[in-house]
Amino acid sequence: MIVDCAVYQDGHRTEGPDDLSDALAAARASGGFVWIGLHEPSEKEFALVTEEFALHPLAVEDALKAHQRPKLEVYDDSLFMVLKPVVYEPSSDTVTSGEVMVFLGHAFVVTVRHGEGSPLGVVRRRLEQEPELLGKGPTSVLYAITDATVDHYLEVATELQTDLEELEAEVFSPDVGGSRNTASRIYTFKRQVLEFRRATGPLAAPLTRLSGTGTGTLAVPFVEESAQPFFRDVNDHLTRVNESVEGLDRLVSDILSAHLAQMSVRQNDDMRKISAWAAMAAIPTMAAGVYGMNFEHMPELRWVWSYPALMALMVMTEVLVYRLFKRRGWL
Repeated sequence: MIVDCAVYQDGHRTEGPDDLSDALAAARASGGFVWIGLHEPSEKEFALVTEEFALHPLAVEDALKAHQRPKLEVYDDSLFMVLKPVVYEPSSDTVTSGEVMVFLGHAFVVTVRHGEGSPLGVVRRRLEQEPELLGKGPTSVLYAITDATVDHYLEVATELQTDLEELEAEVFSPDVGGSRNTASRIYTFKRQVLEFRRATGPLAAPLTRLSGTGTGTLAVPFVEESAQPFFRDVNDHLTRVNESVEGLDRLVSDILSAHLAQMSVRQNDDMRKISAWAAMAAIPTMAAGVYGMNFEHMPELRWVWSYPALMALMVMTEVLVYRLFKRRGWL
């Protein structure tokens, strides 16, 4: 469905004609541009937009089906960019991603959003309060969307860092570190980091191209060269995010290894304790087993003090073995 449609002239919003063709013609005639926002459009709803703005069929297919990696594609009549905004759910400590597709052409911007996260209405209202920036044309819309997306990445990275610190404290806690649910929590957190990484990692190449900082990077059509410093700033923020994601991934792997090592050490301690108690139990069992046999001729069998002496010998042996195991840290 079409969420919003407006014509912008000299950085100010003017309600354009209801017909998309007339709105585009009015925008081009006035030196402005038209911005159409759609949310999860059907193929039938998007067919009219495709026809009026001459969008490339491959890009249209990607916009309708979604589930795309962040990328930047240049076609004859338009520029197509895919971004993956992420949403952090504090209640469940999960990261979910949506998709925003941006078509940029001569005097028009078409945005297609999938998912409930990162509504573009906030970006539109913020831009409308900055007529000087909005007056730069469609490039300002692309910059504002990428800037808002990457800035939210920074917020999500901070939330994940807080969760990682809590998880780290739990793993190294002497009381909770051996919990059966700890390994499951670590694995779930690693999946969240992977989901976040899928959104931020592939976006580096498109932003490098938009900022003109790559080796042999050609000018991107439909994007003003004067906007390159702005995209460089966004690219710097994305680099910080990607470094943070790399750090999170390494730390959570190290925490998982440390947790498994702790579990192994505790299992070894338990086995040593079990073995020590079994060895202590074997001593009286052996003595009782020997003197429990029904033979007539056995040493000290008819001695009056044989029973107390045997019990005293077993107790002394048990005490000596216990002290030996205690000194070696087995008990």
